[in-house]
Amino acid sequence: MKKSILSRIKELGGNIENIKGNSLLDDILSITFNTVLYQKPTDTPWAKAEEEEPIYGIGDFIENNKELLINNEQELYDKIIEKYYTLTEEGFGQMFWKAELFTPFKEGTDDFNEWNEDFIDSDEVDLKEIIEFTNNSKPDFIQLFYSYSFPDNFYICLSDPNPENPTLFGTDHEVFFSKVTNEGALEDLLNTFMTKDELLKIVKDKLLK
Repeated sequence: MKKSILSRIKELGGNIENIKGNSLLDDILSITFNTVLYQKPTDTPWAKAEEEEPIYGIGDFIENNKELLINNEQELYDKIIEKYYTLTEEGFGQMFWKAELFTPFKEGTDDFNEWNEDFIDSDEVDLKEIIEFTNNSKPDFIQLFYSYSFPDNFYICLSDPNPENPTLFGTDHEVFFSKVTNEGALEDLLNTFMTKDELLKIVKDKLLK
């Protein structure tokens, strides 16, 4: 993978120390995260990015700890990071790094036994966009992320024509691979996430207004 992708993964809290550069599969599976990921606020038809909470509920959290804002501002910032940048299942709009092989077409694997019948039935699965992109009718996948919003599963293909910066495909557990969206290049998605420092800058800028 591109050095800029690995650098961004490290900035976001990923451990890249075990990467050897042998293959996309080996590199991805060697990366671990002990934290979650949050996407930066963006402009929407109903609100500007600066009007949005960077993380769901953070305004109430700051209000409940407003004495720290007056008496110990740094402790408030430490508490924000401690609360939100942890591997919690409590829903704050976060995404999770997963890095798990998914092989519905590879005979002899558990995924093949569970999913192959669905994946060869065109009424159940629609891989047209993926096949056109990869020129591979039976790709192996890596699930990279999952989230609590639609789409809630994000995959790359091992046959991606650009393994240095693979393309992500999104689907959802309710329409699992019967509806697939092209979510763009991995590097672009990584750049939509906030590092801890980037979150704190948003918070500080808001508090200063």
